Amino acid sequence: MINKCPGQDDRNLKAEILTCPDCGYRIEIFSDEVKVKCPKCKNLVCRDRLPSCVDWCKFARECIGEEKWKRLNESKLK
Repeated sequence: MINKCPGQDDRNLKAEILTCPDCGYRIEIFSDEVKVKCPKCKNLVCRDRLPSCVDWCKFARECIGEEKWKRLNESKLK
């Protein structure tokens, strides 16, 4: 049996809003997406950086270990 990361469950996806830099249209993007096409102007809108499960998954601390989780989240904890 292969163990699957509990954060990969589609029920754990989160949505956020990005603003298209070309036309200003507000675009919904999900936590598992890196880029989306603006429905208004068709521009490709990308996140500032690639998303990581460590950023949003409630199981990340358990999955990667306490020490590594703290190191990756240092800037958020300050």
